[in-house]
Amino acid sequence: MNSLSAVQQKFVLHWGEMGQRWGINRTVAQIHALLFIAPRPLNAEEIASLLGVARSNVSTSIKELQNWGIIKIVHVLGDRRDFFEATRDVWEMFRVVLDERKKREIDPTIALLRECVAESEKTRDTYTQARLSEMKDFFEVTSNWYSQISQLPTVAIQKFMKMGDRVRKLLGIGAGE
Repeated sequence: MNSLSAVQQKFVLHWGEMGQRWGINRTVAQIHALLFIAPRPLNAEEIASLLGVARSNVSTSIKELQNWGIIKIVHVLGDRRDFFEATRDVWEMFRVVLDERKKREIDPTIALLRECVAESEKTRDTYTQARLSEMKDFFEVTSNWYSQISQLPTVAIQKFMKMGDRVRKLLGIGAGE
């Protein structure tokens, strides 16, 4: 890969913008996009050159992507440098990202809400306690649902998601309910 095609550039730039909206550093997201579409593993120098970013920025970004578990180091015979490739399976990649987001964002929120509800029980602020309890219950139900769904095989998740409105029929729920 000596340079990026117009389509590759478009995807990499868009993924970087989307990454920012999701709270991910733009360069981190762009490196992930590049590795996802690269036909072969790339080393840090190639990544820096293709994206026009500093080598140090590439190193930091690669560490973050490795911490997320969506890229890995691979070795090329005859080359001592580290090469990197992204998880190829889109479903597995998003499963890993969702698991990480749950661990980093949802689980601490649930813990905090439990603490706040327990503390609010000691006060006379029943309104705050009720609101926080409602939010805690919501997060616990959705977190438990996700934990159950995430254990399903990918093919089952795909079938479930493709069901769309048929789920409503299975549950006996009309469109207006």
